[in-house]
Amino acid sequence: MRGLAKVLDGQVIRHAETRREGLRWPFPAGLVATLTGAHVDGFRRRGKYMLMRLAGRPSVLIHLGMSGRLVARHRDAPLVPSLGPQGAASDARGHNQPPELHEHLMLETESGWRVGFVDPRRFGSVDLIAREAEDTHRLLAGLGPEPLEPEFTVAVLEAALAGKITPIKAALLDQKVVAGLGNIYVSEALFRAGISPRRLSATVPGARAQRLVPAIKSVLTDAIEAGGSTLRDYVRVDGEVGGFQDRFDVYDRQGQPCRLCPGPKGCPGIVRLVQSGRSTFYCPRTQR
Repeated sequence: MRGLAKVLDGQVIRHAETRREGLRWPFPAGLVATLTGAHVDGFRRRGKYMLMRLAGRPSVLIHLGMSGRLVARHRDAPLVPSLGPQGAASDARGHNQPPELHEHLMLETESGWRVGFVDPRRFGSVDLIAREAEDTHRLLAGLGPEPLEPEFTVAVLEAALAGKITPIKAALLDQKVVAGLGNIYVSEALFRAGISPRRLSATVPGARAQRLVPAIKSVLTDAIEAGGSTLRDYVRVDGEVGGFQDRFDVYDRQGQPCRLCPGPKGCPGIVRLVQSGRSTFYCPRTQR
């Protein structure tokens, strides 16, 4: 969202087009007409959803899904040659560059920016919402507190976990408990807090919760500063990969030593297990 705001905030969209009927769900009626000629006057994020706010028009709700990405380029910027959908190489500048493969929504601004929504698996989504109705939209209404806001406190997390007998890893992935946490960042936060992903949620309130809340905030802050994590599909708005994957403590490091353990002989190695169909990585020695 921050990358998109740098490109689009304050801009006028001169042209928009869709190249299929929709993604996970059909594009909303009137999407192109709403975007065309609109003035972008801000952005908001809620959980894993972005809201692009348009002056005097509905907000545009964007979710990237599993493989979606938003890529921006300027018409005056030289581009690395790439293959478009028809296999034709482009060595021109941004405004002549053919659409990327799987680019399903595109918009151009009067100042020359071109933004494409690329989504090979089409699990992403786009919708229109009246600004005053954003928080009551069916995808946003049930979301929990934002982890980077001051309102997300130890007391709030403890109240959400009270009486839960699910493992803490599963509870933190529940968007009703806390909004926006993904699989990678939950594993990393639990490591920083020294909490086993197997631990029952009801046993976390107290000293563990006091460690967990700042761990969640620090992991997310570090990941945002690093531009996110690129394992396969994800890229930043400028097309560059994220850098947080180079700083993982446990995620995708099965069998490797934990940085907190005293040498190879004292370290059982990072373990991978599957919880609720998702891979979990943790150190059984330091996370209890």
